[in-house]
Amino acid sequence: MSELRQNLISRDWVIIATERAKRPEEFVKHTRPAPLPDFSEKCPFCPGHEDKTPPETFRIGDKRSWQVRVVYNKFAALTPEGERVRKINGIYRSMTGVGIHEVIIEHPRHNALTGLMTEPEVTNIIRAYKDRYLSAQKDKRIESITIFKNHGVSAGTSLEHTHSQLIATPIVPPQVRSRTEQAVNYFDDTGECIFCHTLKGELEAKERIILETEHFAAFIPYAALSPFHIWIFPRRHMSSFVEINEAEIKDFAINLKATLAKLYYGLDNPDFNYSVRSIPVDEKGSDYFHWYISLIPRVSQTAGFELGSGMFVNVALPEASAKFLREVKV
Repeated sequence: MSELRQNLISRDWVIIATERAKRPEEFVKHTRPAPLPDFSEKCPFCPGHEDKTPPETFRIGDKRSWQVRVVYNKFAALTPEGERVRKINGIYRSMTGVGIHEVIIEHPRHNALTGLMTEPEVTNIIRAYKDRYLSAQKDKRIESITIFKNHGVSAGTSLEHTHSQLIATPIVPPQVRSRTEQAVNYFDDTGECIFCHTLKGELEAKERIILETEHFAAFIPYAALSPFHIWIFPRRHMSSFVEINEAEIKDFAINLKATLAKLYYGLDNPDFNYSVRSIPVDEKGSDYFHWYISLIPRVSQTAGFELGSGMFVNVALPEASAKFLREVKV
């Protein structure tokens, strides 16, 4: 019989379709795209093409070479110029599209993959994330900052060269606001951070843990919304991503690299999205929120029931998925 499980953090209910459940190996892709070259003459992110990108905002490396570059997005969703102005006209509400949209070019090699990079290379990516997050939160117009990565066509990527993005918005997105409010309510009821409570329970249960490192733990949630949906939590309570220290940056890089490598080898390099979920800018330092990374491999499709009800059906048992990835050697 199928089972309904509730995600305590998001309050979402998910159907764990045990009778339709697939074995973990059934999610492996059976078609591979053509291998990418180390360098592409057409790619604006490859070394030597720096003049083909918008202005640079950050770099790790010197003038002759670089490990990570950050530039403004050429096709930005929001623009850094202008004032934040709300407009209300009866039932119509709008706001000027001010904000920040940057691209983090993660590696000079065109075909580099995060899960196969060296640990120092992934550490540089995390350092770039923190630098740009710190810079964005200084802007008085900004209320929320999202760092995310799209890998693969079905995940929405438009350029092959490995990269992440940062979008800083002049409002708090509804999903961020909803999760913050849920966290506040739980803290008011129990005096405990719901994220710390969740992490403690998963570490004790062990059955959905994928990987533990000194400062981070990667696991599949009890009520995962989709197959192989992964959370990576810092062990120390931190409401904002910018609270991460240098030792934690290095350990986060180890954990993220290894988790992505497990997906690469275990599921044959699936498309995926990940995002850093952090508290709204003005609420950092709180006791009720705990930043984390949400990683969603695109190995299943959202269909009519999910779109019509807002409720997800997961055809992979979280415990079986976690065991499968835990046993992948990297």
